[in-house]
Amino acid sequence: MPTNFFKFLAVFILGSSLLTACGGNRNSTTTAVVSPQSVAADSTSAAPSSARRNAASGKQTAVFAGGCFWGLEAVFEHIKGVSNVTSGYSGGEAKTADYETVSTGETGHAEAVEITFDPAQVSYEQLLKVFFAVAHNPTELNRQGPDSGTQYRSAIFYADEEQKRLAEKYIAELTSAKIFDRPVVTKVVALDAFYPAEDYHQNYLARHPDQPYIMINDQPKVKNLQKQFPELYISN
Repeated sequence: MPTNFFKFLAVFILGSSLLTACGGNRNSTTTAVVSPQSVAADSTSAAPSSARRNAASGKQTAVFAGGCFWGLEAVFEHIKGVSNVTSGYSGGEAKTADYETVSTGETGHAEAVEITFDPAQVSYEQLLKVFFAVAHNPTELNRQGPDSGTQYRSAIFYADEEQKRLAEKYIAELTSAKIFDRPVVTKVVALDAFYPAEDYHQNYLARHPDQPYIMINDQPKVKNLQKQFPELYISN
């Protein structure tokens, strides 16, 4: 048999049996009836991130949770108008904002990303569309792909009432249009604080492109972004 076949088989077996760094149980999937974009619309920091809006620069931030932050970070790093994406934790207290503790699923934290963006180039509504269409599956409750636990829940942490209004409006539109074959379980909650994750979690896909977990779970999301949102996609 060709050597390439054995290489593929080895990667497949390793990827299937590997206990992922983001957690790991079997994958459960669902499919969208229509693409959501068709609907209008090494050390841990124990302190919250910078201000959610930077009035001087005109930039804003969005905080989304939807499974392992590696994949979320990779997707939003490839969107025009996004200047920074930080993996971290939100929903719990500062004293439990570290990977080992969050992984117990008992802290209230969700793995999340903080996205800094220029609203003159990309809108919050467009980020929502990407979040629901390619970044994660919003119908999976307390899990995402092979990872399970409340720390992998789907959530939008809104910075102000306008973000709350836009998020709730878009979810209502998705539900009304029956975009997904199961109910959207994404929670829309006020952002209390965002705590950056350990350094080794940042920019993870770019630094570990050949890791089986990344190849199987996250690289396809970036490819789907390029396919579904070519007007937003940028290569890094």
